[in-house]
Amino acid sequence: MKLHLLRLSVPLSFPLSAPQLEQSLCRQLAQELGQPAQLLRWSLTAVEEARAWVEVVATTTLPVYPKLMSAPESEPALADLHPPVALTIAGSDSGGGAGIQADLRTFAFQRVHGTSAVTCITAQNTLGVSRVDGLPPQAVAAQIEAVVQDIGVQGSKTGMLLNAEIVLEVARQVERLRLQPLVVDPVMVSRTGATLLAPEAMQAIRERLIPLAQVLTPNRYEAQILSGLELHSLEDMKAAAERIASQGSAAVLVKGGGMPGDLQGVDVWFDGQRLEVLKTERIPTRHTHGTGCTLSAAIAAQLAWGKDPFAATVAAKAYVTEALRHPLAIGSGQGPVGHFYPLLTGGKKNSPAG
Repeated sequence: MKLHLLRLSVPLSFPLSAPQLEQSLCRQLAQELGQPAQLLRWSLTAVEEARAWVEVVATTTLPVYPKLMSAPESEPALADLHPPVALTIAGSDSGGGAGIQADLRTFAFQRVHGTSAVTCITAQNTLGVSRVDGLPPQAVAAQIEAVVQDIGVQGSKTGMLLNAEIVLEVARQVERLRLQPLVVDPVMVSRTGATLLAPEAMQAIRERLIPLAQVLTPNRYEAQILSGLELHSLEDMKAAAERIASQGSAAVLVKGGGMPGDLQGVDVWFDGQRLEVLKTERIPTRHTHGTGCTLSAAIAAQLAWGKDPFAATVAAKAYVTEALRHPLAIGSGQGPVGHFYPLLTGGKKNSPAG
């Protein structure tokens, strides 16, 4: 059966029960097909899936949704949508848990059209990375330019940039094309302390990219490199955030995921004036792959919607917390966070993870 986007003719309140949705959809579909409603049968699975999609749309307050719901009958049910556009400049993760794959899923669930410029291709899965191949800097620049010149971008983020040549080229494109607001996830050291970039690439990020950042999101070990401080306590995180902010970024979020004990899940925000400690529930799961990518992508998406940097960061942290609450136990190692958990849980935030 061909699927239609149907404009519901009755006001809806949420959460929407399956019988309510079934009754309304059956009535609308009957009108479309010219058949009596009683002849239509919906399986419970179909109704639950439809309800989850409707709740996702409704709870994310898509601005065009009320317009579609109240459009005159003379207007078509389908309408052209014009969502914000976000760009991720990062590496590809063949396992789908991090990198541009995580970024694009995150963009979609923040109601933003996602675009990408791939910097490197990795062969990896839940057990680790077996190979990395970098793209020529000119190829990265061409991708960025193609997106910006035609589609336009309202928010951007950088992730894995691999080497100094790519870092410098990305910085040039950010300046030339005025890619603002920009979120920089430095991706220099993993959350477990493994070094990911050569020293010259780290220096290029510090000198050329960080000063262009609207929001910088270093983890514990990256914050230690950028600040020159050892981070063992909350006060250390605060001092590091203030010192890093003096290097040029508009705001710094020092992430506590790699911190010991109760500091996991505690981040420190500093924007030159405002110092905030952001605490969220600590989720006990080993499936945390892609957390940093997801957070920076969610911030970029929220900025693309026009939120101020602090509000964007708070909203992004809430999304990441729920994605951590519903991780994907796939593969034999560390699985990714559940970017699309509302679809897996029927829209119920606290459904148990698989």
